[in-house]
Amino acid sequence: MPKMKTKSGAAKRFKIRASGSIKRAQAFKRHILTKKTTKNKRQLRGITTIHPSDVASVRSMLPYA
Repeated sequence: MPKMKTKSGAAKRFKIRASGSIKRAQAFKRHILTKKTTKNKRQLRGITTIHPSDVASVRSMLPYA
């Protein structure tokens, strides 16, 4: 049986924590930032966890993580 492949796009976007939760970067912080308020941009800093409904699909894309 061949090895399963990890989806490289998902490997770049998600990391699995030691607790098993999956972290991701915040969206809407790449471009068109001039029209966004300073408060909005500040709150988009850092990382967050993925939504519980997306956990199964992300885990299937990262079989060895």
